Parts: sequence; structure tokens; C-alpha cells
Amino acid sequence: MSRVNDMERKVTKFGNSLGITMTEALKQVGLDLGDTVQIEVNQASGEIVIKKANKVSLPDEISPDFLDSLTEVIHDYDQTLKGLKDR
Repeated sequence: MSRVNDMERKVTKFGNSLGITMTEALKQVGLDLGDTVQIEVNQASGEIVIKKANKVSLPDEISPDFLDSLTEVIHDYDQTLKGLKDR
């Protein structure tokens, strides 16, 4: 059973950025320095949701360059691919 902890923090300045400290909350979900998170912003409700990112490692046969090329193709042909999906 998961427990939701309510925390209140003040927005502070960190160099040229604004931020909040939330070390205890990060520890509770198993996040540590250098981990990647996914951030969802809902302007309508004023909510910001921070989720632990799923770590995916590539098989040795797939190079990062291939994924960069694939991402570019998907971006360039997004509407075409969506049209094929709906057929």
C-alpha cells in the first residue's frame, strides 16, 4: 500500500534558475543524483508531475546514431505515419 506524503516548499533562486528542494521526496521514490525524470505540466490545473523515467538500454547491435536518424524520420513524416495508422 502506497502512502502519499503532503509537502510544502518555497520556490527559491538557484543561480539564474528557480527551484525547490525535495530531497526527502526524491529518496522516497528511489531517485538519486544523475537520475533522469519525466516532467508533465498541466497549465489548466496548475499541476506539475515528476515521474521517475524508465531506463532503457539499447542492444549492442543498435547504435545511438540509428535512433537519432529514426527520431528524425518520425518527426519529418509524423502526419504521414499517423495517416497510415488510421487506414
